[in-house]
Order: sequence, then structure tokens, then C-alpha cells
Amino acid sequence: MLNWLDTVILGLIEGVTEFLPVSSTGHLLIAERWLEARGDVFNSVIQCGAVVAVVMVFAGRLKSFYKDWRAPETQSYLMKLAVAFVITGMGGLALKAAGFKQQDESAEHARMVAWVVAWTTLGGGVVILLLEQWLKGRKLESEVTWTVALAAALAQLLAVVLPGTSRSASTILAALALGTTRPVATEFSFLLGVPTLLAAGLLQTCSALKHGQAVDWTAVALGTAVSAVTAFGVVKWLLRYVQTHTFTLFGWYRIALGVVILWVLKKS
Repeated sequence: MLNWLDTVILGLIEGVTEFLPVSSTGHLLIAERWLEARGDVFNSVIQCGAVVAVVMVFAGRLKSFYKDWRAPETQSYLMKLAVAFVITGMGGLALKAAGFKQQDESAEHARMVAWVVAWTTLGGGVVILLLEQWLKGRKLESEVTWTVALAAALAQLLAVVLPGTSRSASTILAALALGTTRPVATEFSFLLGVPTLLAAGLLQTCSALKHGQAVDWTAVALGTAVSAVTAFGVVKWLLRYVQTHTFTLFGWYRIALGVVILWVLKKS
């Protein structure tokens, strides 16, 4: 019974934190100190549940892409999403070949990653506060330029290299720093996350099946479903929130979370 409860809790954490700029990795790292860790396949695939939520929330937007695909602005937007995804995918494969994503289940490696997550979570909070201070009084544009799209792709790769950075935070902040409004930056980040996270989940699944890895697929399915339901509410809330608020709240939250992770690591 407790194992199923752990699965539900991890799914809830993933659903709440995946698209908020707060580092889902940092939250899962803390949770797994008291809950039963489920491994990389579980953590990657349950992200797909959050992706399903984004697709549902943006159903109208996606439908408009289909209906107006001949419109130059629609083609431009979709091309920017596609190019950003391709850059992320190629960059991710290059990083894996270079050893940045090698599997290492040693306790020493896990502890090193935990320290990296702690500092990137805390540092990301500081960056948010500094950026929001810098943006005060500046005019922001409601357009995703090619520069923004390329920056978002590189920001996703930064999240791969530095766990705890948060894919959502890095892409949104990159767009904000280049003068994009918060709602537009958030939407582009969410839509870019759809193919990115689906691809990551698919690759992990194929790798597990290819190598005969033991995976509790029932737990994966449950965690994915919980993640989808939770993320649906969170994504809708954040889209409303950024219409009238800055990301300062998340900056302070990340700093507090980073401090908590550092304290837990020092105590262990």
C-alpha cells in the first residue's frame, strides 16, 4: 500500500512542479529521501503526463495552428518551435555522447548531483529576482523572435547539463531576458516542452525495453495519470497568474528550497 502511496505522491510532485519555474528535479530529490525512488524511467515517463495536461489546456491554440497553418505568422511560430526542438534534441544527443548523461548509480555520484541541484535551485532563484528587478519599467514585446527561439533551445540544454536548473525556468527566463512578455514566454516554453518531454520519455522507454530493464509499468502508468491531472490545474493557474504577476514569488521559493536541500545534505 505504501508503495502505491509513494507513486501517487511522486506523480503529484511531478505534476505540480514540471511546468512551474521551481525545479521538479529538486522536489523529487527531497521526496525520494523519504519515499521509494522509482528510477530514471519512472521520472522521465511521468513527465509525459504533464505534457498531456499542456495539450489539453492548449487544445484551442493547437486547433488554431491546424486551421490557420497557411498563415505566415502560424508557419513562423511552428517553425521556431520545430527548430528549437531539433536543436535541443541534437544537443542532447551530443551531450550524451560527451558523457554528460551517462548512467551512474553510485552513492557518490548521487550525492554530487544532489549538491548541484541544491546550488542551481538556489542560484536560479537569485537569477529570477535579479532579472525581474532589471525588467521593471522596461517595455516587453508580445512576439517570439528567432533569437528567443534559439535562446530557449540553448536554455533547455543548460537544464540538461545542470540538473535543478528547471527546463521551464531556463526557457522562460531566456525569453524574458530578450524582451518577451511573461504570458508569451510562458506559452512558448510550455509548447516547446511538449515534444521535448515526450521525446525524453519515449527514449527512456525504448532503452528500458531494449535492455530488458525491470520496470514497474503499472506504477509508471499510475504516476503518469496523477501527473497529468495535477499538471492540468497547475498549468491553467500559471497562465492566469503571469497575466498580472511577475516571477518574483518563484524566485524566493527557489531560494528557500535550495537552502532546505543544502541543510538536508549537510545533515546526511
